[in-house]
Amino acid sequence: MGRVTDLAAFTALLTPEGQALLAALRDHDPAQELAVVSRLRRDHPAELVTAAVGQARLRQRAVAKFGADDAYRMYFTPHGVEQSTRATVGAHRARRLAELGVRSVADLCGGIGGDAIAFARAGISVLAVDRDPLTAEAARANAEALGLADLIEVRRADVTEIDTAPYDAVFVDPARRGGRGRIFDPEAYSPPLSWAIEAARRAPHAALKIAPGVPHEAVPEDAEAEWISDGGDVKEAVLWFGTTPGAVRATLLPSGTSLTGRGLPDPAVRPVGRYLYEPDGAVIRAHLVAEVAEGLDGGGLIDETIAYITADSLTPTPFATAYEITDRLPFNLKKLKALLREREVGTLTVKKRGSAVEPEELRRKLKPNGPHSATVFLTRTTGAPTMLIGHPAR
Repeated sequence: MGRVTDLAAFTALLTPEGQALLAALRDHDPAQELAVVSRLRRDHPAELVTAAVGQARLRQRAVAKFGADDAYRMYFTPHGVEQSTRATVGAHRARRLAELGVRSVADLCGGIGGDAIAFARAGISVLAVDRDPLTAEAARANAEALGLADLIEVRRADVTEIDTAPYDAVFVDPARRGGRGRIFDPEAYSPPLSWAIEAARRAPHAALKIAPGVPHEAVPEDAEAEWISDGGDVKEAVLWFGTTPGAVRATLLPSGTSLTGRGLPDPAVRPVGRYLYEPDGAVIRAHLVAEVAEGLDGGGLIDETIAYITADSLTPTPFATAYEITDRLPFNLKKLKALLREREVGTLTVKKRGSAVEPEELRRKLKPNGPHSATVFLTRTTGAPTMLIGHPAR
């Protein structure tokens, strides 16, 4: 389907007939989709039914990012669902900009408007720019649907042609997916990261959303780098301008707790103690494992190349999950199987870091059975393949 046809079908969804179809499809079961489509086509144009079913499917996917209340009122494109910021992450960024005194932002590469919505809800007026006609129309419809049209102006244009001088801040979320999937080279983003950085430097404040795997050496000296996780999953990195140049930060959502780097050297390697700490992914990406280890009593690494921290005592920290270790064994499948059978372990969590063994493959070979649970870490200690067995610390 061409983009002109896509736009016509989308516009039809905004009519009373389209709205009625979307309401009827809110809780539809995808497994029954063929029967639902056949029934609806008796009373509605086939093209409109197809568009409504497609939109209903996208809304169901979007619930994970936007929550049901918003997702079932919003409008999406396939790329829009995939590339949109999770609402909790967008709210965090918007909150930071509001705390900096930002009252207006140019949201370049605005997509279907997820970030613009977060900014507007923080009281910031937004110019949301996207060059794709369908995407821009979806953003405009979303601003209307959520009652934010008075704070969000949607403009279909090339972002490189936008004068950002009238705005307090610039936000850029470059496209990081192409026809062949995810793009890893920042200069292959659309627009390239170098262009986004120059646009950021011309504004009093700016935030650039980038992939969390960005090399630290690619971070400009005049930017703050923040890695963000949500519910333990790393979601993105943000380059901030107009804040603290050179700062490195890991932020954990939904709590909003942040850890700021202090340039500490890597922790010393030490023998495995009673407790093993698994740092949050944002902490690891931000290279702040040393800052976490410093806050633990005798905290050190189990191996100089592995981001697991060990200590003899339990110290609560929001930046790592603690496990009590009961056994340490050289990697040996037969010994592990015998130990788990002896302990009657039927629920087995397998984690790995520094091991080529795949958790699912190991679980199939072990065939755990019994009423108890355990966690197995496949890793290295001082260079040697090792199995650590334990459970979450109480």
